[in-house]
Amino acid sequence: MHTLNYKHDNSLFSNAFGFLRFPLEFDPYNNNSDWVITGVPFDMATSGRSGSRFGPTAIRQASINLAWEHCRWPWNSNIRKNLHVVDCGDLIYKSGNIQDFVNSLQNHAEHLLISGKKMLSLGGDHYITLPILRAYSKIFGKIAIIHFDAHADYYDNDNKYDHGVIILHALNEELIDPTHSIQIGIRTEYKNHFGFTVLDAEYVNDIHIDIIINKIKSVVKSFPIYLTFDIDCLDPAIAPGTGTPVIGGLTSYRALKLIRSFTNLNIVGIDLVEVAPAYDCAQITALTAATLGLEMLYTQVKLKTKN
Repeated sequence: MHTLNYKHDNSLFSNAFGFLRFPLEFDPYNNNSDWVITGVPFDMATSGRSGSRFGPTAIRQASINLAWEHCRWPWNSNIRKNLHVVDCGDLIYKSGNIQDFVNSLQNHAEHLLISGKKMLSLGGDHYITLPILRAYSKIFGKIAIIHFDAHADYYDNDNKYDHGVIILHALNEELIDPTHSIQIGIRTEYKNHFGFTVLDAEYVNDIHIDIIINKIKSVVKSFPIYLTFDIDCLDPAIAPGTGTPVIGGLTSYRALKLIRSFTNLNIVGIDLVEVAPAYDCAQITALTAATLGLEMLYTQVKLKTKN
């Protein structure tokens, strides 16, 4: 049994407004929330265009466009009445110190999980997923992942801090179970599957959506699942504001259809990463990310109201 022994410090987090106008809570470990949203403004591990450190702010700003709908279509329920969500602001770490960032994020994640919360994290580049997975593995053991991305992220480039190696590190550290994990939307090199089920972008774009949904469910089964969504999984015509765009990706409609099917899955954590607002147009990438995040939370409303 884990016990929480953590002195709260307001200097750990900062922000002026919450995602979807959810309440700001700078002591996220000692409240009765179901889910805690954390902004993770980090992009020192990016291999392409930098700027995803500004992603959390952009996503929160765009989310205001979604705040008016009390009973969101097509769910027809009020998320605020059925799921207790708070936003703890952006994680603060020592500027330029990647290891301090890693330690701070993993420590934050561990204390949230020990206190019975689930995490929705807003990146930041995709490296943020690795410290979070380390925290989750301490609580759940090996977990499954559903990984939306244009890139497989297990490129062996002998780099400790790189957003393109997080899956390789997670495998080597035995944080995830590849046989119950699935990658969706891949459309760059992936020579070795490492046991993952890979649904590349061509397959996902061409096959009937019900076949894809059934395939996902047959792979992850009842395992605890971490859902990580790199915004470059979507076609850059849909989401241009990202550091490593690759044409030929998913549409937002198809991504929404997949996510809305996850109501029966044992999702224990979520992140949305790689939104880089400097390359966005009219906030469409940030709005897409905010919408995906909201839909992911709604799957948890559906799950909670079933139980």
